[in-house]
Amino acid sequence: MIDALLAAPARLGGVRLLAIDGPSGAGKSTLAAQVVAELRRRGCRTELVSTDAFATWDDPVSWWPRLVAGVLRPLSGGVEGAYRRLDWTSGTPRPGELVRVPVPDVLVLEGVSSGRTSARPLLSHLCWLSGGPEAERLARAVERDGAAAQAELRRWQRFERGWFAVDGTAEAAGTRLS
Repeated sequence: MIDALLAAPARLGGVRLLAIDGPSGAGKSTLAAQVVAELRRRGCRTELVSTDAFATWDDPVSWWPRLVAGVLRPLSGGVEGAYRRLDWTSGTPRPGELVRVPVPDVLVLEGVSSGRTSARPLLSHLCWLSGGPEAERLARAVERDGAAAQAELRRWQRFERGWFAVDGTAEAAGTRLS
């Protein structure tokens, strides 16, 4: 996947954009951290942005214009981006710290809906991570977010099943991992 990414053209100005998408609990954050470490080991200036910093239980995907305005558009023009991290787990989105995103060689965007149809013209590569059966992914997500989040996670899983079916994310991916 990394070789395919580095061989692909930069479509976000001079930045290559890798989206790591898939359902909750699939292991996207873990894979993204590994990819970032390998890219940096290869000498690439690399930044990581997670959709978890934008999404909330009640707004799983319509936040995208904030990501475009704060990060993608500036980077495409060779200018540092920035966004305010939201605390999605509290149930009430609250502006958090300002996160600056220096212009990298590669931007890794990880999280549910990062490889959405509207982003694909900007992507150098899309990786889909299925993460196995839904029950196993739910168990991992509950372990990560706590037992109190289980009902919300079930609701989220129902939402993302529909989202991915309509968006066709897995089918559009250049790399598919389980």
